[in-house]
Amino acid sequence: MIKIVGLGPGSIESLTIGTVEILKDSKNIYLRTQKHPTVDYLKSIGVEFETYDDKYEEYNNFDDVYRAIAEDLLLKHKVFGDIVYGVPGHPLVAETSVKLLINLCEKLNINIEIMPAVSFIDAVIQSLKLDPIEGLKIIDAFDIKNQVLDKRVGLLITQVYNEGIATDVKLELLEYYKDDMEIDFVRAAGIKGLESIRKIKLYELDRQKDIDYLTSIYVPKDLEATKDFNDLTQVMGILRDENGCAWDKEQTHESLKKCLIEECYEVLEAIDNKDEDNIIEELGDVLLQVVFHAQIGKDDGYFNINDVICGITNKMISRHPHIFKRVESKNVEQVLESWEDIKKQEKGFSSYEDTLKHVPKNLPGLMRANKVQQKAAKIGFDFDNVEVAMEKVLEELRELRDVYKGNNRAKIVEEVGDLVFSTVNIARLLDIDPEIAVNYTIDKFINRFAYIEENARNRDLDLKDMSLAEMDELWNESKRR
Repeated sequence: MIKIVGLGPGSIESLTIGTVEILKDSKNIYLRTQKHPTVDYLKSIGVEFETYDDKYEEYNNFDDVYRAIAEDLLLKHKVFGDIVYGVPGHPLVAETSVKLLINLCEKLNINIEIMPAVSFIDAVIQSLKLDPIEGLKIIDAFDIKNQVLDKRVGLLITQVYNEGIATDVKLELLEYYKDDMEIDFVRAAGIKGLESIRKIKLYELDRQKDIDYLTSIYVPKDLEATKDFNDLTQVMGILRDENGCAWDKEQTHESLKKCLIEECYEVLEAIDNKDEDNIIEELGDVLLQVVFHAQIGKDDGYFNINDVICGITNKMISRHPHIFKRVESKNVEQVLESWEDIKKQEKGFSSYEDTLKHVPKNLPGLMRANKVQQKAAKIGFDFDNVEVAMEKVLEELRELRDVYKGNNRAKIVEEVGDLVFSTVNIARLLDIDPEIAVNYTIDKFINRFAYIEENARNRDLDLKDMSLAEMDELWNESKRR
């Protein structure tokens, strides 16, 4: 039998009578560490024990330490039979060595008995006068990077052992909370003469001089602490409900199509302007469109935002097997090729035509042309070089000249389209984004036109009264400048 007992959070009063009796009456007692306030008391009542503090010096990380302790306890059990293992607090609260020991004992059919104990969480709750029923999330400081923070519940972070760990915790919290948020610094909760509980600002966390293995921090529930994704979805739900905004309630997936496109282009403009604040604002507008469409889906009973998030998360995992399935690592070109192959399988494409048709028709024409050409080029259907593509442009221009004076409007449209499509080939082969190129030219046109207008104004002339030759002279002057 292996009996596992908890030594409580640190005060003698928190030791249970059952635990004390077991320790007084047993031999072969092993403590995880002697760095615990009740250890001196155990010595004073004649309890003899060994500790595993040497393991902390022997290994480089806690996982290896705890595994070594659990394995050694099994060896001790094999030799001595009945043994007692004592840990700080409650054996089942933040005690990795106990978890490992339980798993090993289950596999080997070794009987274990876990004695009730007071945990450090009980001590913190008492010292801070918290009611956990109002919402309390407990996080191990070592695992905080894997946790989802939530302002809607109190947050107790345990095992803030030193300033380095405190810095890691602070940085993670600053990703969600404001830096001047008031939190509780808790050291040696429930231990008379050692307990220290004080309010500090979040940014001050790693500046405390008394951080040690008895340190925890508490971040109180505060609905105004920040705004998160749940707030956004809640606001959208309010706007769409029975007493919400008349305009928002009327919108449909179809009516919002233009809004989504416009918001995306405003993000691009903010990026081009290198305006960080505007990028934040415009990305928020795009996110609003996603949430808006998800709310419409929820109202219609077809899908909600969780379906959207689940879908894209699964897609990213599926299309990155070199990351999530640990298959052979790939360079950028191989990653893109793998992405397309997986996409074909997911979409059930049975022909190359399917891949071309999958390029959205709602894309801007130059962008769609570029994507279609790229997909065709991947299977070898492409010009040998850019010079041949240029000859194709001249060919298409001649064909347009042959028909533009005629009455066959459909043919003229077709030839204009052929000419534009051919120019996109040149841009693609030169590794130039045709959208960027044409927008550069549009901006250049606007700037030169502004020069014409400014010079006309300086001469007290109205552009409408100027001849084309006069405007063309200023245009050429602008080009020279």
